[in-house]
Amino acid sequence: MFKKLIYIAFIVLLTNCSQSQNKAALSDLDNPEVADSEVKRTAVISYAKKYLGTTYHYAGVDPATGFDCSGFVYFVFKNFGINLPRGSREYKNLGKALKPEDFKVGDVLVFYGHRDNTQIGHVGIISEANGMKSRFIHSSSGKAYGVTISELGSEMYTRRFYKCIDVIN
Repeated sequence: MFKKLIYIAFIVLLTNCSQSQNKAALSDLDNPEVADSEVKRTAVISYAKKYLGTTYHYAGVDPATGFDCSGFVYFVFKNFGINLPRGSREYKNLGKALKPEDFKVGDVLVFYGHRDNTQIGHVGIISEANGMKSRFIHSSSGKAYGVTISELGSEMYTRRFYKCIDVIN
């Protein structure tokens, strides 16, 4: 019982998920593997959000000097012992593409490039899962020019969307 209370308190404190996602996560507390995964997912996003506003820096992997998109994803997941590719193009054949209804907080979104719809050119991390209307945290070289949260459902990202992959489970 005490272990369940700790899981519940931790999830409630760290999550920015929708109410329905919270209910789903809390209902899975009888399965420690699922609960641990949910805790890790919310911890990944909480950690990533510490770097909101960090400037964009091409090939950057250091918060002191800035991040590019894949450098940010690499940096965040490395903190949790998950080794991911350093370059966005390396995500093309990584993992199995998820259906939008299966997107979860902490999954990685993979996009074609801004000007090239044949090459992978951008990655981000889902911060609020809601299918193709999910929100994601990423380091943008665009208007925000740094770590920001954007909407997958915007025209800019919907047209460039390639796939979403689960790198936690």
